[in-house]
Amino acid sequence: MLTALNHIRIVEQGTFITGPCAGMMLADLGADVIKIESPGNGDPYRSFKTGFYSAHFQAYNRNKRAIGLDLKNDEDRDVFYQLIAQADVYIQNFRPGAAGRFGADYETLARINPKLIYCSISGFGPDGPYAQRPVYDSVAQAVSGFLSVAIDPQQPRFIGPALADAITGIYAALGISAALVERGVTGKGKRIDISMIEAMMHFAVEPFMGYFALGEEPSGVDRPRLAQAFIVRCKDDKLFAFHLSSLDKFWDALVEAVDGQALAADERFSQRLKRIDNYEALSAELNAIFATRNRDEWLERFDRFDVPFAPINSISEVVNDPQAQHLGMFVPVAGRIEGAEQTVRPAYSFDGKHASTVRAAPVVNQHGDQIRSALGSDPQKWPEMQPAAPAH
Repeated sequence: MLTALNHIRIVEQGTFITGPCAGMMLADLGADVIKIESPGNGDPYRSFKTGFYSAHFQAYNRNKRAIGLDLKNDEDRDVFYQLIAQADVYIQNFRPGAAGRFGADYETLARINPKLIYCSISGFGPDGPYAQRPVYDSVAQAVSGFLSVAIDPQQPRFIGPALADAITGIYAALGISAALVERGVTGKGKRIDISMIEAMMHFAVEPFMGYFALGEEPSGVDRPRLAQAFIVRCKDDKLFAFHLSSLDKFWDALVEAVDGQALAADERFSQRLKRIDNYEALSAELNAIFATRNRDEWLERFDRFDVPFAPINSISEVVNDPQAQHLGMFVPVAGRIEGAEQTVRPAYSFDGKHASTVRAAPVVNQHGDQIRSALGSDPQKWPEMQPAAPAH
């Protein structure tokens, strides 16, 4: 594990993806994240497919400890408040107003711990005409405008994975990190509100600026057309991608790589702006060329030319990709009871060192007894209960 945040304690009461993703991002950086779940079945994402330890749950809940608490129960609520008193951050992703019904609203928790960073994640924000609507990833992608610039309008279909959920969680983790830095100066806690619609609108800032600056309605085909990005199908039916951007040198190198002198001589493609205007025609010509060889042949050939290119790898192909292997992207899962034996490490390296392992996502209430017994101890001793594996 990384240790940048190993002095930070976080109480996360999240379900599905947004809240757990925020917690995971901070846990990956060394924070002690205590996941609170309902006793029994826990987070509904545990049973997204079968059992109570789905791969989906494992993905967003690694490096955490878990305790089962029923906040309608006086004794369990007292344990919760003791945790809050000793915490730096609280994360929840309930529908607006729900936290107040069991005493987990900002006002209550801030009275217990004025230094607490309180992060509330929602679909549409704390108030407004949509605030009480149920929201999932697909809805947030659609209403934010993001989906309109990410799909082909002629063949509209949702794309995976759950981008709005994960992106909102990452934004929440960024906001929490900033609030912790500010608290280091002021000594005061803060409430953070972030919604999926806000995160996705900010994530789509470039098409919004295109609309405001040019008065044009962006669509899902604009970006690849303007960037001269292509996906082509090879003889063996495998997919190959390249991105020419605005530099003529990449077009020239592509022409040479595919022996495409006829393309260069075609008036429709003689200049970048013409290639943009004739994007579909150029795509058809390139697909015809790439259909003459298998993808491995094209990969070997393109290695000799200065063109930004890549195979469209399946997940199983990435596992064996030389660059991913060189970067040590796949690390063992420590302390596992069940589930995957390896996973993708955090993306960060600090001083040239990255995480060499992650701790397995907890089973339901796995650390309940440990956490309860620690409540009366010196809070500064808590990090010792989750020793960090050495980074390398």
